[in-house]
Amino acid sequence: MRTLFLFGLLITITSFQIQAQKWITLDEELYSIEYPESWELNTSGIMGTEFICFSPLTSEIDNFRENVNFMIQDISGFKLNLDQYVEISESQVKTIITNGKIIKSERIKVGENEFHKIIYLGQQGVFDLQFEQYFYVLEDNAYVLTFTFEVDQFEAYRKTGERIMNSFLLKSTL
Repeated sequence: MRTLFLFGLLITITSFQIQAQKWITLDEELYSIEYPESWELNTSGIMGTEFICFSPLTSEIDNFRENVNFMIQDISGFKLNLDQYVEISESQVKTIITNGKIIKSERIKVGENEFHKIIYLGQQGVFDLQFEQYFYVLEDNAYVLTFTFEVDQFEAYRKTGERIMNSFLLKSTL
């Protein structure tokens, strides 16, 4: 019973910390997203991204910075719809990511906006990672928003990651 109480207290404290921290809005012509002030925003275009938001390291032994990144991929030469893009992306998870395993794949519609969400596991180097991706296909572009975190850090980053991902707004390009 005491363990259950302590667990509940920890969840409450974590929720309060997420709500208490200051959030910043990145508002661009094509999209907007919110992220915690304590996270570092990189808009240099590294690895083909529009942006990457990096979590702060939590200790001297923490070697991985959880992150949310966004990429825009020109698919004009392929004439792909969302279903085709998802199919290709899911096959790449299984072939490109070491021990890649899809654990969830679902279509989501919020108002007029529709996107596909996949969650998968895999290794990159020494890291056991989980990825949550949102795919949008509009006109000649695929828009990919990805939250990446160490599997054993899921509970520590789940609420913050979900809030960042759910704040994402792809502005109409039509």
